[in-house]
Amino acid sequence: MTNSTPDTKDVAPRRSFFGHLGGAAVLGLAGLVPKSLHAQAPAVRPDGPNWPGTLQGRHRQVVDAYEANSGFPLAFAYTFLFPNDSATAVVILRHGAFPIALGHAMWAKYKIGESFKIIDPETKATATKNPFLNPKAGVLLVEDMALDRLLARGVVFGACNVALQVQSKMLAGNAGVSAEEAAKEWAANIVPGITVIPSGTWGVNRAQEAGCSYCAGG
Repeated sequence: MTNSTPDTKDVAPRRSFFGHLGGAAVLGLAGLVPKSLHAQAPAVRPDGPNWPGTLQGRHRQVVDAYEANSGFPLAFAYTFLFPNDSATAVVILRHGAFPIALGHAMWAKYKIGESFKIIDPETKATATKNPFLNPKAGVLLVEDMALDRLLARGVVFGACNVALQVQSKMLAGNAGVSAEEAAKEWAANIVPGITVIPSGTWGVNRAQEAGCSYCAGG
């Protein structure tokens, strides 16, 4: 004689039924959830341009120029190259050193020397032009530290776009133009051969990833 009752006989079938029902219900409810609430993979952000690319030379160094420092970041690049026959220098112009990347007209129009307290070694007064670009002979401590000479020698220069945007806005009033106009004008007057990069700190990182040792430019 069995002890089974009607209630115990159908326990397994009922469990099976409710198990299937539960799965169907979950699927049905999932279909009712708005697509906007579904988890979405975060958008992939680009890492920026492939800069500075593959650097030549056995020895490589990046000069992190965060202040104009009387042009010494340029001198540091020169003194790194001078004793090395196979070398590449990268200079990042950011923060207070960014104006070195601008042509003479911008220095005059936006009163960059006055605003950043930069002295022209030629006149010994506040700079009204870029004192490190095409200087007269004998003005700089070393002739070959001039910006144009370093560019001609193959030094890789990157200029911080964040500094460009912030400083052009800050000095727009000196030229009587809007922040937007100033930013466009500064971007159009970057010294030829210098690349505007996403940010200076980004550039320092990319140069080191490309095999450069680090030198503080001051």
